Amino acid sequence: MASDKHPPRIRATYEVFVIGGGVNGCGIARDAAGRGLRVGLAEMGDLASATSSASTKLFHGGLRYLEYFEFRLVRASLIERETLLRAMPHISWPMRFILPLHQDMVFENSTPTSRLLNTLMPWMKGRRPAWLIRLGLFLYDTLGGREILPDTSSVSLRGTREGAPLKDTLTRAYEYSDCWVQDARLTVLNACDAARWGAQIMTRTKVVAATPENDLWNVTLQDVETGATRTITTRTLVNASGPWVAQTLTGPLARTPTAGVRLVRGSHIITRRLYDHDKCYFFQGQDGRIIFAIPYEQDFTLIGTTDMDHPSPDTPAEISEQEIDYLLSFASEYFREPVTRAQIVSSYSGVRPLYDDGAKSATAATRDYVLKMEEHRAPLLSVFGGKITTYRRLAEEAVDQLVSLFPLARPAWTAGASLPGGDFAVDEAESLVARLLTDFPFLGPRGAERLIRHYGTEARSFLAEARQASDLGRDFGAGLSEAEVRHLMTRECARTAEDVVWRRTKLGLRLTADEIAALDRWMQEVRAQEAAA
Repeated sequence: MASDKHPPRIRATYEVFVIGGGVNGCGIARDAAGRGLRVGLAEMGDLASATSSASTKLFHGGLRYLEYFEFRLVRASLIERETLLRAMPHISWPMRFILPLHQDMVFENSTPTSRLLNTLMPWMKGRRPAWLIRLGLFLYDTLGGREILPDTSSVSLRGTREGAPLKDTLTRAYEYSDCWVQDARLTVLNACDAARWGAQIMTRTKVVAATPENDLWNVTLQDVETGATRTITTRTLVNASGPWVAQTLTGPLARTPTAGVRLVRGSHIITRRLYDHDKCYFFQGQDGRIIFAIPYEQDFTLIGTTDMDHPSPDTPAEISEQEIDYLLSFASEYFREPVTRAQIVSSYSGVRPLYDDGAKSATAATRDYVLKMEEHRAPLLSVFGGKITTYRRLAEEAVDQLVSLFPLARPAWTAGASLPGGDFAVDEAESLVARLLTDFPFLGPRGAERLIRHYGTEARSFLAEARQASDLGRDFGAGLSEAEVRHLMTRECARTAEDVVWRRTKLGLRLTADEIAALDRWMQEVRAQEAAA
């Protein structure tokens, strides 16, 4: 019989409970669940519905961060780049970047490098010399080590495919390597893998209160759609709510933040395809900033990003007219034919919750992350900052800080583990597309490529024994079948057409408004039938 002094330990619903279904939250849930811990995650919207679906979609070291002397961050990101590429070769792949050189390249005037060169070489007047860029690319090639990606080379822009879309005044460039990633799918697949390890993933579920009691947290959850509430208990609580990290602390957790975030809006425009090769462009502006122009979803070009301070996480992230004009003008300084508003087919904006290091400008704010642990009997870990390339390492470090409470937890494991559908070698993607097309010829080459680039080896799970397109059920347009949508609803937590066409896929670029509305009606009918069953 237990004494009053030592009451019996109540078994918590969870050992780790995560607030936030972005890439960091889902990465933490996956890591913890794979170590054998009981894990829950609550996301007030859809998975990746905020920052994690609105990045520039690159796994990269951050070439420009070298100018801020962020060598540790760049090195860690470069090491992670190939680790991640091996884990998800269906949604991430190597890309070559063309960096054109011209005499008007200048620094962002607040960087440590620009201040140093202005002191040592004042006659440069803030210009960014080609030799310094080459030095930076040498460091970029060597800091993290490379086994898959090719190194930097010099390329001519005269009479070459790379130079054809650019102005004649641009005659030479450097070409280096980084990686593309489908950011929203990255987030969703981390959640799927967490669920495979036993985690409970709850979307459209908001944490409205959390209070510590002895060595547990009592957490009140609210169903965003019905308003119904319930309470769960957890041994540890992780605040990975991204732009809302400070609000979550001061609101439902009733805590005073020990660190801050700087909300920075990054906006992108999507145009019709501007050139006919598969390499990206890295453009340097007269204001010292850089933007990318990237082949996107087979028929489009992605241009971005901007860096604008954003007032509040609750203020919708929307591209401004000023940002549109800025991106069009910036890109038109390089492309032979001006990029115009008439070529824009879509745009998106996201709010990056950067760790507030007191930088003078949004561009200069660090992209590194900080983990803050409150060492109470019921521990609370909050995540500030970070970038998509370091999400896995961030998750591993976060769980490392929690596992001392759980002696039976397994060791860190994600560095060598593939995400669902990614169980093949980096150089096998094309052969997978070819084999899928052989077995399902009705998909066509573009359809087969899309399915491999979204689902990898799991594409066959919903294609099953289909011999013709009609075997996959209703066609919602642009190759989106009923079988694929049912897969997304049952396996990937999709509940609305928006979830499907803008986060699980990017088919919103091809479907009409009427087609998207019809898809949404069908999905709601399916959900209603399942609820009534």
